[in-house]
Amino acid sequence: MRFSVNIPNFGDFADPRNVATVAAAAEQAGWDGLFVWDHVLHRQHQGRPFGDPWMLLTAAALATSRIRLGTLLTPVPRYLPQQLARQVATLDHLSGGRVTFAAGLGGPVEDEYRSFGDAAEPRLLGERLDEGLELLTRFWSGDPVNHHGRHYEVRDVALLPATVQRPGPPVWIGGFWPRRAPMRRAARWDGAVPLFETARHGHVPDVAEVREMVGYVREHRTAGAERPFEFVLGGATPPDAAKARDVIGPLHDAGATWWDERQVQTGPDLDRLTPVLRRVEAGPPVL
Repeated sequence: MRFSVNIPNFGDFADPRNVATVAAAAEQAGWDGLFVWDHVLHRQHQGRPFGDPWMLLTAAALATSRIRLGTLLTPVPRYLPQQLARQVATLDHLSGGRVTFAAGLGGPVEDEYRSFGDAAEPRLLGERLDEGLELLTRFWSGDPVNHHGRHYEVRDVALLPATVQRPGPPVWIGGFWPRRAPMRRAARWDGAVPLFETARHGHVPDVAEVREMVGYVREHRTAGAERPFEFVLGGATPPDAAKARDVIGPLHDAGATWWDERQVQTGPDLDRLTPVLRRVEAGPPVL
């Protein structure tokens, strides 16, 4: 099992220097990854400064040499695929091939889409997500792309350089369980990052629900995948190793392969450097 640190892209973490500090501390303390949120607007947290996640991850890449880096998660329908492909490929080169790309519809949908005059119907956003993911993987190859789809068109374009990782960075898909569609989508890629209707961001999910979700995704996996499939769960654990093991051990047994350490979204420490750094420096749980 591997262990990552999760931080928002607002509050203290709107400053790339603070993100670099957390990234360096995470690598020093033995964590395996750092993931940041990707929001342009989240009205629940309005009034705080926000930072661009790709600039924040650039600072993290320059401060580290080992840990995985990425967003959790990027709302692909909010981006132009060609712009997003460039950003990810650039970060993959800067980091020496350490990017993990997590994708979904994002949210809150009203904030991230409709506030800027964009469509917010889930079906339409799902179509743009699937078509956008297909385009991203083709752009990352560096080969010429011709595409005429429902939402995007590309005419003989090769985006160079290709990503360091081949055929591209691992792609994880997020969504709320027990909604089935996002987990069927995840089964077609390299990992699932579920939130749970009964355990929102920062809260530890129920083991029985995790086992059900893992079983559902495995039923929909196709044979012959090139990469091992990752099940990424998250929540807040105490710094005491034995207590953290008691929380995570049953989830590992249920199929989790990554633990993503998070602050409770409604808590006071979500976007504050000092308490997050204190947890990071205590080190990841030990199974």
